[in-house]
Amino acid sequence: MSDIAAAVTLTGGLDFWHTHAYPEVGLPEVMLTDGPHGVRKQAGDSDHVGINDSVPATCFPPAVGLASTWNRALLAEVGNALGEECRALGVGVLLGPGLNIKRSPLCGRNFEYFSEDPYVSGELASALVTGIQGQGVGTSVKHFAANNQETDRMRRDSQVDMRTLREVYLRGFQKVVTTASPWTVMCSYNKVNGTYASENHFLLTEVLRGEWGFDGFVMSDWGAVQDRVRALKAGLDLEMPANPAHEAGVTAALAAGEIDEATILTATDRIVRILQKAQASLEGAPDSFDVDAHHALARKAAEQCIVLLANDGVLPFPAATDVAVVGEFARTPRYQGAGSSRVNPTRLDNALDAITAIVGHDVPFAPGFTTDPKNPVAEGAHDEAVAVAKAAGVVLVFLGLGETHESEGYDRTTCDLPAEQLALLDDILAVNSQVVVVLSNGSSVLVTPFKDRVRAIVEGWLLGQAGGPAVADVLYGNVNPSGKITETIPYRLQDVPSYLNFPGDTNGVLYGEGLFVGYRGYDALETAVAYPFGHGLSYTTFDYSDLTVEAADGGLTASVTVTNTGDRAGREVVQAYVSIAESKVVRVPRELKGFADVTLAPGESSRVEIVIGRDELTYWSVADGAWSLESGAYTVHVGSSSRDLRLAATAEVVGDARRHHVTLQSTIGEALTVPGFGELMAKMTEGLPFGELDDDMRRMLMDLPIAGMLAFAGIPEAQVQGALDQLNAVE
Repeated sequence: MSDIAAAVTLTGGLDFWHTHAYPEVGLPEVMLTDGPHGVRKQAGDSDHVGINDSVPATCFPPAVGLASTWNRALLAEVGNALGEECRALGVGVLLGPGLNIKRSPLCGRNFEYFSEDPYVSGELASALVTGIQGQGVGTSVKHFAANNQETDRMRRDSQVDMRTLREVYLRGFQKVVTTASPWTVMCSYNKVNGTYASENHFLLTEVLRGEWGFDGFVMSDWGAVQDRVRALKAGLDLEMPANPAHEAGVTAALAAGEIDEATILTATDRIVRILQKAQASLEGAPDSFDVDAHHALARKAAEQCIVLLANDGVLPFPAATDVAVVGEFARTPRYQGAGSSRVNPTRLDNALDAITAIVGHDVPFAPGFTTDPKNPVAEGAHDEAVAVAKAAGVVLVFLGLGETHESEGYDRTTCDLPAEQLALLDDILAVNSQVVVVLSNGSSVLVTPFKDRVRAIVEGWLLGQAGGPAVADVLYGNVNPSGKITETIPYRLQDVPSYLNFPGDTNGVLYGEGLFVGYRGYDALETAVAYPFGHGLSYTTFDYSDLTVEAADGGLTASVTVTNTGDRAGREVVQAYVSIAESKVVRVPRELKGFADVTLAPGESSRVEIVIGRDELTYWSVADGAWSLESGAYTVHVGSSSRDLRLAATAEVVGDARRHHVTLQSTIGEALTVPGFGELMAKMTEGLPFGELDDDMRRMLMDLPIAGMLAFAGIPEAQVQGALDQLNAVE
């Protein structure tokens, strides 16, 4: 591009949803629009928060539901359908998926994110990106980075140590970028260690491009840019939406020599190249998509999203069961999150109608409460619901969180279900002990008040437009539940590892739990939880046997035989967690490093193989500023959840032969791991009483820096530095 004025213009949006055209290369305006679980193309004047209606599109389950499928192939299939709808609706880039870590269940936007774990987040987001972009439509993985709350999200400083940042909060993004090649990445609003993400050269240039090889363009979240000049110099390419004042600022800075033409041209070249790819896909695209087929796919996905948390045998129901239904969510489903991702569905099914269709007649129903405070529940609704429940054989109670309880833009203040719903459940249990609870929520809620008082709990999350029939099919056994939760459900909010530091204050938010986020923290402290990460029941049972683990090329391959020992066909998600004995660095007890799903008929067995690559076993060495593979005995634990680990096997992994240089600030213990230092130390301390030290003093000596030892011994540092230089020069 030679026209610098046009280049400056291209670094900002045309309006709220479109990029500027560049006629010189035949590039028209290109539309970007919100996702990530459906296409939210505005039908009226532009807005960001969903005030205006959007054109109808399939509302697939949001990430909170899709994550519970643990099914890469299914997410790729959903992605493919999203790409088809983008093309039909003239959208070049779908803004998503979001893969920020669920650091706290209170985050108001958790429904848009996959997990508290970076491995499963990265794997599933990669599958979704691959599916969407397979249709020639771009994605924008978001929100980069360390954006784990809605409270003061436009300004708050995420203060996170480098190892935690690398291993937890960047690792999912790294996987998506290096394996699925998203066309764009969206930076977040917040600061990261003191610098706004939009102006963070370390994140946008050094890591994203320099280390990971990202070759697309970086766009801002809407309104995330404070200063476009600083942002462009840091590695941002496109500011959204249009901001004429910032464009004028770039022009003035260019004239003043505060930014060079090359920086601007590099950004616009990236933008043009990607948008040309998107436009080429839109040319000749069909103007419609198969609404029925996509609705069927949404239902298929919803079926695998549902998690059976608890069941004493009451489920599945025979069709003739005397059932009553209580709870407005059965009739008016909460099927997606609130905010910028709200999709206008092509149709919307509910569970009450689906249950009626299965049993062949109307079932007794009472709403009991309202899901919308703007529409107060009718007087006497509580008592009516209790009366309906008392007269039934079994009561299906649909509980959950309405849009006002969790949304983009603010965080929750409690993990409890609304008080009026818990009061209703208490009164129902007082007159009928045969109760099954079905939940609708975008992030985990506390089940402690009723966990041991009801016969079954079905976690429905947010299931998209076809979730109602999916729930009914699980309840009546037409579908065998196979979902597994990707976020721990605690007994108490106070047990959450981030509890003391979330959401911070105007001084910033300290990621004080470090590596111990989610199940890592619960396991390290041996904290009892209501339901552990990876948990989910089935109507059949699975046996694990004959686990083998082999090491090769710095990685591991685990193979295990899984047998369906029940009387129903079912799908099992086999999870592999890795630990290392006697590590020299801080480690969490176990980390998810692989998973695979397998569907088996009754009595059928299958050999399941899980490959754990070398990169998955590395940790971030702060001292080296690099990923490091530690030698040692690695144990692979396989099972049905993070706390239902059936088998374990160990293999020796040969790590990096990195030689650490010895400095005067190295401890004696660190230096003694370097060949040759022991002999040097013997010479340095010859004639000194180090050989007479007791065990306690020797242990203290190991943590003493060399400089400190020399000071105690009265040896000049200069006398030793030359010897250290010679030692460090040895390859």
